[in-house]
Amino acid sequence: MSVDLSTKIAGIRLSNCMYNASGVNCITGDELHILGKSKFTGVIQTKSCTLNSREGNPLPRYYDNIMCSINSSGLPNLGYKYYSSISEEMSVYNKPYIVSVSGLSPNDNIVIVDHLKENQDVNGIELNLSCPNIVGKPQIGYDFCAMSTLLRRLFEDYAPTIINNQKQIFGLKLPPYFDISHFTQAADIINEYKNHINFLTCINSIGNGIVINPQTDSVTIKPKNGFGGIGGSAIKATALANVRKFYELTDCSIIGCGGVENARDVYEHILCGASAVQVGTQFKKSGIFVFECLSRNLQKIMLDKKYNCIEDFRGKLNYLDC
Repeated sequence: MSVDLSTKIAGIRLSNCMYNASGVNCITGDELHILGKSKFTGVIQTKSCTLNSREGNPLPRYYDNIMCSINSSGLPNLGYKYYSSISEEMSVYNKPYIVSVSGLSPNDNIVIVDHLKENQDVNGIELNLSCPNIVGKPQIGYDFCAMSTLLRRLFEDYAPTIINNQKQIFGLKLPPYFDISHFTQAADIINEYKNHINFLTCINSIGNGIVINPQTDSVTIKPKNGFGGIGGSAIKATALANVRKFYELTDCSIIGCGGVENARDVYEHILCGASAVQVGTQFKKSGIFVFECLSRNLQKIMLDKKYNCIEDFRGKLNYLDC
């Protein structure tokens, strides 16, 4: 019995349902080539980019332990023109090349997206509405009025045919939501633009946590006096809830992200409705080989359950009888 790990995001085929979260090991061209060469990644995704290159926040800005990771990287990246310019290089790997975008203002986002949507070697755009680690910058995904305004401005001149011909897809990277009413409010805005928004990445890190070093009794990162985005296994339950609700409330393809340490975690994201799964903290810890390990072990789980492909169980979460 063969097991197929391929999937589709809004009609675009991925040879593997797993790929990198936009925050990890994807800043430089060399890092992106490593993702392209791997037989076990379905997408090459860039770091969230800004108008101009950024060094990011001061070091140390990352720490992890057995329970979680914390980061406040501050969007270090080489600028959107760089990621656009190397798109033709990435096309040799025959897998989707997705550029993640996180402009420092609504106008920046519009400028960057307007540029990228004309590049036929960019197969997808992930607009990050949820970076919690820029000093003085709020997360747009928590301000529903600002979110609606940005999307309305963004899509005023964004022809749906660019999306629907399946040469380029467009998605949003969302913050974690915790209240049922917030799921509904966000979904209502997203559904207004269902002809434009093809996928949702759920979730970014849980913003503004603190992790304390037990040896020094100090915070573990320097920016914002130790406040940073929390990732790793501690956020899996929140990530799964967000995947499930947006799977139920929208027609978008859902990309699960958060808390993936092992293949069972990947399986649960897909069970909740994810079409693909991004890996962040564990990729940071283990490097590119994590995707081979996760792939092989996911195949074992699927063989045990007699599943041929991920569509056999995607979204088929069971509920308890009342």
